Amino acid sequence: MILEHALLGVKPGQGADFEAALVKALPLISATPGFLGLEVRPCIEIANRYLLLVRWESVEAHEKGFRGSQRYAEWKALLHHFYDPYPQVTHFAEPAVQS
Repeated sequence: MILEHALLGVKPGQGADFEAALVKALPLISATPGFLGLEVRPCIEIANRYLLLVRWESVEAHEKGFRGSQRYAEWKALLHHFYDPYPQVTHFAEPAVQS
């Protein structure tokens, strides 16, 4: 399992609309083979910042399976106009240390 991570900066005043769009977009990503789960958490200290965590079976499931699909184009149309700045996405391996 790999973990996709991104810090999402959402334009001021658009948090509620962003969260509603996420609910609409969730079926698009969850239909992807290799998708294992998603969390989006609002930041406590910084307004308009969210943490995106997506669990995938592999980087390929994300990069080719989702980003290479028509569902990703729909995801982008629903969500990408909320971001400022555009987020950097990174992938993380299994935990080096875990409790």
